[in-house]
Amino acid sequence: MRNSKSIYKQFHQKLIFATSIFILALSFIFYGYTKATIYEEIKEGLLQDAQLIYKVSKESQFQDATFNVITLGDVTVDIVVLENINSIKYINFRQNDDYFVQLLYPFEIEEKKFIKITKNINSSRKMLSKIFNNILLLSLGGLIMVILYAFTVSKTLLKPIIQITEKLSNMNENFLTQIDKKTLPIEFHPLANSINTLTNKIENFVKFKKELFIGAAHELKTPLAVMKLKNEVTLMKKRECSVYEDTLKLTISQINDMNKMITSILDVGRAEGAQFEKPIELDLVNFLESKINDYKLLSNQKNVHLTFNTKLKSLITIIQPTLLTHIIQNFVQNAIKFTPKGNGIVVNLYKTKGTAVIEVIDEGIGIDENIDLFAPFKRVGAESGAGLGLFLAKNAADTLGATIILKNRPDNIKGTIATLALQMKNEK
Repeated sequence: MRNSKSIYKQFHQKLIFATSIFILALSFIFYGYTKATIYEEIKEGLLQDAQLIYKVSKESQFQDATFNVITLGDVTVDIVVLENINSIKYINFRQNDDYFVQLLYPFEIEEKKFIKITKNINSSRKMLSKIFNNILLLSLGGLIMVILYAFTVSKTLLKPIIQITEKLSNMNENFLTQIDKKTLPIEFHPLANSINTLTNKIENFVKFKKELFIGAAHELKTPLAVMKLKNEVTLMKKRECSVYEDTLKLTISQINDMNKMITSILDVGRAEGAQFEKPIELDLVNFLESKINDYKLLSNQKNVHLTFNTKLKSLITIIQPTLLTHIIQNFVQNAIKFTPKGNGIVVNLYKTKGTAVIEVIDEGIGIDENIDLFAPFKRVGAESGAGLGLFLAKNAADTLGATIILKNRPDNIKGTIATLALQMKNEK
């Protein structure tokens, strides 16, 4: 198994390597350009000298017998006869410890005569050597600065990652804290938001999980105790058949309530599975119209008028439909359950600032806004139920990144407003 390397070491090593290669390449390119420039200037100078000599010689009616070899410092000029050369030619050569550049310039092409100018370039090579040494020293200094820079930049850039890692490594179900975005670069804010959202979900899940287990044990234990006591009392002596029938009816009734409770607990597991459903493109207008038509069958049984209102022709988003169904179904079923016969329920859909808002407004008994109705086994009124519907709706909303709110109607009509605020995704 390969040993894992820290991202800090990998980052500064790669930064040092890449920058070093860049500095070395730039240094060699600069040196090569400088060398080529100096040699070009030398050749250009020799060419100008040759042209001047050619011009002066032609104007003074040059003759071989009167041509004297010219030697000026590090430059030697002579005329030579060469075969197989028809144009200007430069030659670089070394003689003993000296370096030369030689120019052969056509003088009399028909007679194969050329002006030969030879220049000693030792001074130029010494200058190039100094330039190379200076570039080498600058490169070494640059490499040292790069190493220091790489360590500094690595620590600076990786600080947010280290901070988030340390924060997450110290978390457990009993110690969940939010990541402070103020100390993070803006590029890490989406990650911090996702982690904080996940932390909230875990915190709520742990909290409600405990309440769910305790509540389920209590809700199942109570009917069992009632059945046991009733059966024990009935069997203490012989009784009439009607008494036994009443006891059996009570037992069946309690068993039915327990089955409902178990079904509701199983719904919690199904809702957890629905969180992994693949999001799809969904038209909320068509979706709600279809659902409301289905729920009208239930509302008509109770003589409750259910209507759907929207000014939108279409509202498309990317969403997990099963989770949305959990929420809408709970809102509407609760509204039907607590709305008296003959009254009405209105479902509204509208859009505001990139948010789709779904409201279910009933004319029921209202709620106590001081109670956490999203906790498991919280019930309102005398209607039957396990008290897990809003708990499931809240979990579904958290998974969708949505917000649900329950409040009493602000008008003079008694009732409740259940609101789902859903951020639009891939809106068209």
